[in-house]
Amino acid sequence: MTARIIAVANQKGGVGKTTTCVNLAAAFASMRKRVLLIDLDPQGNATTGCGIEPRKLMASACEVLMGERGLSDTVLKPESLGLDLLPANGDLTAAEMFLMQEDQREFALKRALDPVSDQYDWVFIDCPPSLNMLTLNALSIANGLLIPMQCEYYALEGLTALLNTVEQVRASINPDLKIEGLVRTMYDSRNNLSGAVSDQLIENFGDRVYRTLIPRNVRIAESPSYGVPVLLYDPNCQGSVAYKALAGEMLRRNAQT
Repeated sequence: MTARIIAVANQKGGVGKTTTCVNLAAAFASMRKRVLLIDLDPQGNATTGCGIEPRKLMASACEVLMGERGLSDTVLKPESLGLDLLPANGDLTAAEMFLMQEDQREFALKRALDPVSDQYDWVFIDCPPSLNMLTLNALSIANGLLIPMQCEYYALEGLTALLNTVEQVRASINPDLKIEGLVRTMYDSRNNLSGAVSDQLIENFGDRVYRTLIPRNVRIAESPSYGVPVLLYDPNCQGSVAYKALAGEMLRRNAQT
């Protein structure tokens, strides 16, 4: 059985994209699933969030995308996380420039992942906060797109562009791509605006909006500075409970399809 591949993307920054990707990967790993986390963002925040220093990497997703190294030769196994990580740093920008000159440029990640995808149950790809060649590589191989959404005034801004890109990718290079779901992040139940935007999302996207809400939680914000997902930093805090609930909801949905 090949892996379920989830691209986590939103070109609007600061919506909890990387936090959601890292903590979902950790949640699935804690359930004894075979998990690969791919950092496809040159900022390397998912890498840092797993306790790896991006500047000290000997090899990264850059070399994999450029065909210089195999994925299985490059993945790291961060201590205590129970998952595999394809790390990233600023070198990924060079990989993107390289790919722009190549034929079949949108399939570089697919070429790297295909030979090893049956070694995993779930693959989570942390995309950069833009609709660029790296994001296109993720969408070309993903089964599902997970969109983290902060319930604030500008939440829906840019979402149309992302959904249009999904339709173009589905029509041209990956007919299997679908919207896995929208997850509401940094949710503050005391804020009337959060509730109003949440209602608007449900009105527009129905059951594609996950029921699980990720709360605004100080432990979630603190955990990356300690180089661990919040599930390990404080397993019983509201944030950890929410991400474990989201993973359970994703599993149930996939069992029904």
